[in-house]
Amino acid sequence: MINKRLLVKNLLAHNDENSFYDKKRFIAIGEKEGKAKFLKHVCALANSNPKNNSFIVVGVEDEDNAIVGVDFFDDSKIQNLVNAYLDNPPLISYENIPFPHLSEGKVVGLVTIRSIGKVCSLRKNIWKYYGGSVFFREGSISLPKAYGVELKDINSETVATIEQHARNNIELTLDGVIDFLNNRHKDLESDYKVFKEQFVVCWAGNKKVVKGQTYYYRVDIELINEQVKLFYSDLDEITIDFDESSFTTMEYIHLGLGSKQKYYPLEKVVIRFKDNGTYKMESKLLFEPPQYDKKTLFHVYNSSNALLSKLKNNTRLTALEKSDLEFLADTYLICYLNGFEEAKNQMDMAKNLVKKSYPKTYMSIKEALRVLRKVKYN
Repeated sequence: MINKRLLVKNLLAHNDENSFYDKKRFIAIGEKEGKAKFLKHVCALANSNPKNNSFIVVGVEDEDNAIVGVDFFDDSKIQNLVNAYLDNPPLISYENIPFPHLSEGKVVGLVTIRSIGKVCSLRKNIWKYYGGSVFFREGSISLPKAYGVELKDINSETVATIEQHARNNIELTLDGVIDFLNNRHKDLESDYKVFKEQFVVCWAGNKKVVKGQTYYYRVDIELINEQVKLFYSDLDEITIDFDESSFTTMEYIHLGLGSKQKYYPLEKVVIRFKDNGTYKMESKLLFEPPQYDKKTLFHVYNSSNALLSKLKNNTRLTALEKSDLEFLADTYLICYLNGFEEAKNQMDMAKNLVKKSYPKTYMSIKEALRVLRKVKYN
């Protein structure tokens, strides 16, 4: 088992990006340009390393390798995104790696890319890149290549050495469990479970019981052996179940118009641990958007737009309008899921307007956009 925190440190020791490793301050796959650039780098790294893993480390300053972190990025559908835009898409995963010095909720993103052994190319046009384009890495740059396209294995030995140096041990695992339970989450209810005598999962959160069902909120779940955050959120609520060989989370969202809120199942994630020292994560989107009549939605949509206009013009809000602001993300999310396509753009605009003055609304909009991302690439 590879300790992903050690792996990130070993990759950063190669100060210059190369044909099997890239680093980014952040990625923005919610925007067309950011999505296109991300796909270009994935394509180039897959083609440049047909027989071993390639990596993108996210949350690192380019000039001095300083680890500054990014927000926890929950995108279990990233493989679906790659499949939609690339021919011969590589296998890809995005993992959230905690570092002790980063503030709560901040992690380093580790994208692992594994070629299927065939030339990867863009399937269709995106931003300024044309469908059919093939990219390779030349040093630290991903460049298009129109001729002499051939997959060459040049990094297997180097990557194998880096991964070997990041292998876990008992001391690192025990230190990780103690730090999680006693230091990072000493103010929350926390627990752990050992699976197959090899894997340790720790979780922490506050509990509440609604109609006989126990929910966790302010949740942090970590696979200690690999130093990977499996779930983190201040807002979302989940249920946790486990047996001797699997760990299951069911994520819910509290959603509705105004104060009429209900729990809706969003996603079920099951980690199945095997006797041979491996594990497999299975996720299934369960979300069924609530449906409302168009007349009601037109009313709340226009009211939300009027509120957004006031924010844009720096108009002082009344106490009632500030109360309505708490439900802005829910309103736009429901409207979008009921066919109001412009609601997504309104959310993007609102996110920037409320970031400094209304942090609670800002976080709720971020969560709503995350739900849309899951739904879109499911």
